[in-house]
Formats: sequence, C-alpha cells, structure tokens
Amino acid sequence: MESPAQEQAQPLLRVSDQLRDQGTGKQPKTLAQKAARKTFKLTAYLANLLPTGTVLTFQVVSPVLTHQGKCPTSLNHTLTLALLALCAVSCFFLCFTDTVRDERGKVRHGIATFKGLWVLDGSVQLSSEAVAGYRIRLLDLLHGVMSMLVFASIALFDPNVVKCFYPSPSEEARQLLVAVPIGVGVACSLIFLACPTKRHGIGFPLSRH
Repeated sequence: MESPAQEQAQPLLRVSDQLRDQGTGKQPKTLAQKAARKTFKLTAYLANLLPTGTVLTFQVVSPVLTHQGKCPTSLNHTLTLALLALCAVSCFFLCFTDTVRDERGKVRHGIATFKGLWVLDGSVQLSSEAVAGYRIRLLDLLHGVMSMLVFASIALFDPNVVKCFYPSPSEEARQLLVAVPIGVGVACSLIFLACPTKRHGIGFPLSRH
C-alpha cells in the first residue's frame, strides 16, 4: 500500500513527464521564423566580418591627430594619413588570421600562409593535415580588399578627416562624400554575405565543435 506522500508525488511525476514529452517534440517553423532566424544569423556574421575594432580605434585616435579636424600643421596631415594607412592594413591583415583548437581544446590563434596555418604560439604542434587546411585562398584576398573598402567608406564619413583634407568642399564634392561611402559599404556588405568565409579570425567567436 502506497503512502500519502507517494500518492501526491505520482501526479506531479505524470505532469512532468507530459511536459518533457511535449518539449522534445519539435514543431515545424513557419516561413517568417526561418527568415527571421536567417536574417539575425547573417547580421551577426556580418558584424564579425566588418572591421569594428579597427574602426573604434580610428574614431578614438582621429580627433587627437587631426586636432578636431583643424589639422593646423603638416605633421597633423602626415599622422592622419599614417593612421588611415595603418588601420587599412589592419583590416586587410585580420582577414588572414584564424583560430583553431588544439588537442586539449584550448583556443589557438594563427596566421594563414600559402603553406598552411602558422600558429602564433610556437609551443603548440598541430598535425600537418590540420595546418594544411588553412592555406590562403583567393576568397581571403577578396575579403581583405572588401574590408579595406568598408573602412575607407567609414573614414570618409568621419567629419575630422573630411575637414582635415577638404576644409571647404564644393556642393558636388559633398554629395560624393555622402553617396560613395554608402554605395561602397552596401556593395561590400552584400559581397561579404554572398561569399562567406569559414575562417574564425582574431576576435571572431569560435564554436566548440
């Protein structure tokens, strides 16, 4: 004969079993849910490909080097050009970085070469097959160029840079400074999404699988 406590526990167990069975059954997703999921996934993927870290560094340093866009001396122009070149090279270089997991599951960063992946941590040895799978491809060059163009379009929107090199642009120049960066940014973003890369560069989240 069951005790009162056991009789009270049985309905709770049956309810929990029903909820568990309902939770395991996957309901088919609607077309709107699939489209929303795809959109969010592509947006997150695009955010990882765009040079956000380099742009943030540029936006912090550019007001100092340009003296709030005034550029009173030639040294300000030179330093601003050097900053633009350094940020552009950084955008291009980061497209050739990759991230892997070693045999112990730890994340290791490396640089893609024509022979494979050069792991920055020299004490880690990966198999030759694993390293050879990360060779430089034509897609990496495409992404590098597109990343530089995206940064250039963002730099053209920076008022400090525009005032430094074009203190009094004409009306046509102003329209070009607005239209060209938008067109370049949209075109490069579409190319990023149409030609995705499997690389997990430095700063790109790496899955555990």
